Amino acid sequence: MRDTGHIQLPPSPGVGYKPQHFTAIMGDPGPVGWLEVHAENYMGGGGRPLAQLRHLSERFPCSVHGVGLSIGGEGALDADHLARLKTLCDWLQPASFSEHLAWSSHDSAFLNDLLPLPYTTATLDRVCAHIDQVQDVLGRQMLLENPSSYLAFSESEMDETDFLAAVAGRTGCGLLLDVNNVFVSATNLGYSPQGYIDAFPLDAVGEIHLGGHDEDEDETGAPLLIDSHGRAVVDPVWALLDHTLARTGPRPLLIEWDTDVPDWSVLAAEAHRAAEALHRVPA
Repeated sequence: MRDTGHIQLPPSPGVGYKPQHFTAIMGDPGPVGWLEVHAENYMGGGGRPLAQLRHLSERFPCSVHGVGLSIGGEGALDADHLARLKTLCDWLQPASFSEHLAWSSHDSAFLNDLLPLPYTTATLDRVCAHIDQVQDVLGRQMLLENPSSYLAFSESEMDETDFLAAVAGRTGCGLLLDVNNVFVSATNLGYSPQGYIDAFPLDAVGEIHLGGHDEDEDETGAPLLIDSHGRAVVDPVWALLDHTLARTGPRPLLIEWDTDVPDWSVLAAEAHRAAEALHRVPA
């Protein structure tokens, strides 16, 4: 039976766990109330990574974040990958599992990227069928994350927020709202990030993400933001978070930092800032 109950992560700051921070987290996690791990890093048969994760899971609720299912891919989901994911979730019993609204595979090729989708009826049917399959195999609800976008498809038939609302309504999945992704996409495609948040199906949000991005320019000199997860969260994204939390109330709030990973003190400072944002929100 699929568990589509309430998300069990606490409405507190979490961080994406990196092995170099293990000793610091176990010694003094500060305001961090939960941890996220990328599923594909823990699909092996043992060793230090799984041993450390077992220790962490005894102290912290954990979220498993997938990056390789290719939920939006045209082909069938990889059954072996899904089976390995089920094995991980069965022993870890995470408080939350999430994946991306993106595709990363074609035929037998796997592309190391999260690629966007046109928002059409056909895409909606395919994404919903894949999410139903994932939730049925795992026996748990999943959260679907909004993408960071660098282009828009002319064949799209609906807005991204309407597409996500339709997916959640048809499958019973929850949504993971990445506020940095909203800011990146809004800047690149020229719309209001606050307007996007206001149109988002916020009742379905079980988790919020924050991360850093890189700044560049396109061939016309217009700003182009790249979702890099390699630096601190910028002030406009913190402001967009405040706008979001005023509408959602407190939610589990993750700091992502996946490249050029800093010392624990730097990541802990970001978690403290996230805690301050949550404390400003009425329960």
